[in-house]
Amino acid sequence: MKKLLFLLMFLLPFIGFAQQLPEKDPSDENVFIAVEVMPEFPGGTAAMMEYLSKSVKYPSDALEAKITGKVFVSFIINEKGKVTDAKVLRGIGTSCDNEAIRVVNEMPNWKPGTQSGKAVKVKYTLPIAFKLS
Repeated sequence: MKKLLFLLMFLLPFIGFAQQLPEKDPSDENVFIAVEVMPEFPGGTAAMMEYLSKSVKYPSDALEAKITGKVFVSFIINEKGKVTDAKVLRGIGTSCDNEAIRVVNEMPNWKPGTQSGKAVKVKYTLPIAFKLS
């Protein structure tokens, strides 16, 4: 019994360390997912679809392999409307994923989202379709 009590007293301080949550990623600080006025691509949704259709180049290896599907890209529109931190949430293959990231990173500045009249960072997710015609 004394050994068990000693063991519990010895291990008790370490149990708290094992249950601590990981530190918050500083890049996620003050990033909204929904705001009063959402960010807007210059010219609106129709202009964004036109931009994507003109900018996305089907990778040749994906074309040969007949790879189709949607690449879901997450990115942040910062307070100045610049696209930052683009990353693939769900991909369909390296070359298509890389092409989707390239196109998102080359987007023109958006009209930033606002909360309480102030421009803020907003996380945005965009599906980019790769389909054969």
